[in-house]
Amino acid sequence: MADYDFDVLVIGAGPGGYVAAIRAAQLGLKTGCVESRETLGGTCLNVGCIPSKAMLHASEFYDHAANGAMAKMGVKIDKMSLDLDTMHGQRRDAVKQLTGGIEFLFKKNKVEWLKGHAAFTGKDTVKVGDREVRAKNIVIATGSSVTPLPGVEIDEKIVVSSTGALELAKVPGHLVVIGGGVIGLELGSVWRRLGAKVTVVEFLDQILPGFDGEVRKESNKILKKQGLEFKLSTKVTGVAVRGKTATLTVEPAKGGDAETIEADTVLVSIGRKPNTDGLLLDAAGLATNQRGQIEIDHDFRTAVPGIWAIGDVVPGPMLAHKAEDEGIAVAENIAGQHGIVNHDVIPSVVYTWPEIAGVGLTEEAAKERGEVKVGKFPMLANSRAKTNHEPDGFVKVIADANTDRVLGVWCIASVAGTMIAQAAQAMEFGATSEDIAYTCHAHPTHSEAIKEAAMGVTGKPIHI
Repeated sequence: MADYDFDVLVIGAGPGGYVAAIRAAQLGLKTGCVESRETLGGTCLNVGCIPSKAMLHASEFYDHAANGAMAKMGVKIDKMSLDLDTMHGQRRDAVKQLTGGIEFLFKKNKVEWLKGHAAFTGKDTVKVGDREVRAKNIVIATGSSVTPLPGVEIDEKIVVSSTGALELAKVPGHLVVIGGGVIGLELGSVWRRLGAKVTVVEFLDQILPGFDGEVRKESNKILKKQGLEFKLSTKVTGVAVRGKTATLTVEPAKGGDAETIEADTVLVSIGRKPNTDGLLLDAAGLATNQRGQIEIDHDFRTAVPGIWAIGDVVPGPMLAHKAEDEGIAVAENIAGQHGIVNHDVIPSVVYTWPEIAGVGLTEEAAKERGEVKVGKFPMLANSRAKTNHEPDGFVKVIADANTDRVLGVWCIASVAGTMIAQAAQAMEFGATSEDIAYTCHAHPTHSEAIKEAAMGVTGKPIHI
């Protein structure tokens, strides 16, 4: 009998875990993956990134028809209605197909799926249900879950998390979103487009913490124009549910008179916390830091030899694509190769309309490090955005004033999430603003705005 059941055992089958398992198997390592859900893909695929995009996309179609945007382009609809059951159905179908796709990839690559919860029983042993397995290498990829708001009970009916917000059986009359971050704005946008009154309550003085300051202000302005209401610098001190109505008590973040807001639905969206409960990390000799994260080195090793960690459970942005890249890198490191993730070039995207995206440093952070040059170009002056009736937003390129090396790129545009890939790749190769400015871009495309913003760094954009 072999000393080990697996060369690699991955705990968690989210974007980081399933990718790590597949890559490890591709590299010839006997691989198992523990997952307690009925389907693979983790939060992102089952109740996060993927289903929310399905609802965002469908709600955009509805909104464009309902608000007259299509009529202005000659597409007139005399009679239209919302079939929410069908909209939910196409969302569930997308999830079913993609989770099934991962299960197929597991079988194709001979990754064994251990169904159940994992708990350490030693430095190289894990118990899953009634089965105890031993592995040369164990990768913790357990992801994250919704951060609760103290004193507020989430019942997934009136007071919901992002999971419950995707499953609402009807459009709420008034949805209050607690938290002006990415998830809150995306899901708030879905239900606003479908007819709900939406109020976003944010503790800070502006939405989208961590994003470029100018982008935060412009995004607020655009979303407000679309009908979202914002109560900034405001904290929620309580939520009381009576029958089918929730009453929120709020007050200024710096203190002041309290007021109440009534809502049909309340979405709690104040962040996420690492999933380590139940892992029995102490049995393996591991502990978490003050933020509940597992500390790692540059190669994703924990303090215990043979145990690695990636994704939302370790420090860094809680993003699916960051976890995926780490999943590939950790598998390659385990196999004796050199897996690397450049954490300075991790793009972030908000899938509102228009999309909001950024990579690298904000202008504020860049200025703290030294002198910078900034180029901006409005989407209003971009020919493709003009023909598509998508005038909102801009592209901003931040470069080092001395070397011209690009430090950050920020976009607000209908396809900003796709556009930002070019910026990330340019930065990965150490590009200067001049490199981008003198790269030929197809015309007419939204991406020309990146070229023009790069030209603006040295003061020579053409179309403004």
